[in-house]
Amino acid sequence: MLKKKGFTLIEMLVVVLIIGIIAAIAFPQYEKVVEKTRAAQAMEVMRSIYQAAADYYLATGTYPTSFDQLSIEMQWTGQDKWSDYDANDTRSNGEWSFQLYNSYDAKSLYMGRLTGKYKGGGFTMALTQDSIRKGIIRCAERHSHGVIFSGEPGDYCEKLFNATENTPAGTITFRSYVMP
Repeated sequence: MLKKKGFTLIEMLVVVLIIGIIAAIAFPQYEKVVEKTRAAQAMEVMRSIYQAAADYYLATGTYPTSFDQLSIEMQWTGQDKWSDYDANDTRSNGEWSFQLYNSYDAKSLYMGRLTGKYKGGGFTMALTQDSIRKGIIRCAERHSHGVIFSGEPGDYCEKLFNATENTPAGTITFRSYVMP
């Protein structure tokens, strides 16, 4: 008698079931790692813009009102806004929006997600000399006036970045979190 070698249907189903369980566990973790990587890259761009704005302030005594005034090349050309407030300049790349504010009461950078699972999540950074938050990146989850974060409070900032909520008094447009 010849005996054929191969897998039984039950063995194949067990293997498929095991792969499905592993995928169900691994995929959410993979999504988090991808988002953390994208956010880290965007924050590096934000730090570069912050440094260029600080250099501009040292050279002129005023803060910039446009990304074109900075000594860096901003290759993003879109105008999609994360915040609905009137920014002095807005640049986007389809996934992220950068906004530069230079008004009497707000001199800051905003960077927020325009698409994806974490749409509405983002970061802020104060430019002003007298601010205790100057130069510190804070995580934000927008809940009004712009691209709204649709997840539960803390899903972006607390769960992805281990940030602690610390929304300053008077902040009505987003939840603000201190990064570790």
